[in-house]
Amino acid sequence: MTAENIPRATAKRLPIYYRYLNILHDTGKQRISSTELAEAVQVDSATIRRDFSYFGALGKRGYGYDVDNLLAFFKTILNQEHLTNVALIGVGNLGHALLNFNFHKDGNVRISAAFDTDDKIVNTIEDGVPVYPIEELSHQLHDQQIKVIILTVPSKVAQSIADEAVSGGVKGILNFTPIRLQVPENVLVQNVDLTNELQTLIYFIENFGK
Repeated sequence: MTAENIPRATAKRLPIYYRYLNILHDTGKQRISSTELAEAVQVDSATIRRDFSYFGALGKRGYGYDVDNLLAFFKTILNQEHLTNVALIGVGNLGHALLNFNFHKDGNVRISAAFDTDDKIVNTIEDGVPVYPIEELSHQLHDQQIKVIILTVPSKVAQSIADEAVSGGVKGILNFTPIRLQVPENVLVQNVDLTNELQTLIYFIENFGK
């Protein structure tokens, strides 16, 4: 099965599996069952077996999964051996927090460029990352061959900035704005609505947490 045919929900769980397999590897564990993995990552074992089945026979009945083999497989699937540079657009409070974090625990992802309109930080280095004027967005994305951006700009300019990024060759947008962006079919958008997630959490606590 090709990557295009893998369900989106399955694709979103793969990094969770990969991170936990790294923990198992570091502790020296050699094999794990789907039940043990389910308890650790809080995904039911039937779902895990179905997720893994999309990639062929990754385990053996009665034995479970070989941790090192599974880790190596997911490392390849998730392209962990290659560094991916991403750009941050909007260096406000959230942007600064993301720059400070800069995916330190995920060695294959790095914010390598940032963009803003604030003259106080433009053409400076913030947390080791150069900040460019927003006017240079398309040019810099193209020249640096950056295909993924993180969008943390005000809602009123989100679409226009996304359009400019797409013109610079961007293929993926992690969107922290509440705007649902209109992009070409070959551009993927992952929406991260913190307010919505928090409201959903509060709803479940108030209605099901007693």
